[in-house]
Amino acid sequence: MPTYQYVCGQCDAPLEVVQSFSDDALTTCPECKAEALKKVYGSVGVVFKGSGFYRNDSRGTTSSATPSASDSTSSAPAAATTPTPAAAPAPASTPSTSA
Repeated sequence: MPTYQYVCGQCDAPLEVVQSFSDDALTTCPECKAEALKKVYGSVGVVFKGSGFYRNDSRGTTSSATPSASDSTSSAPAAATTPTPAAAPAPASTPSTSA
């Protein structure tokens, strides 16, 4: 169940309450008994753990410049993942000098 933060509009007393999503919002301040409680909305701290949350987690290994941790533990042969070197360029022809 989530924890909600409230503040009283009259006495400025802070209040934290664990409530269900289906519970009604509180309106009565427990300090001054006024009907002036308001919910306080703040930033939510979210932490994504594990794989699948980043853009490059779902890509194949062919477009990745560096192998991920799952590539190093795979049972595929090393030759299949090693890139083949580019062929050497053909030597440029030199003009022959005929006498």
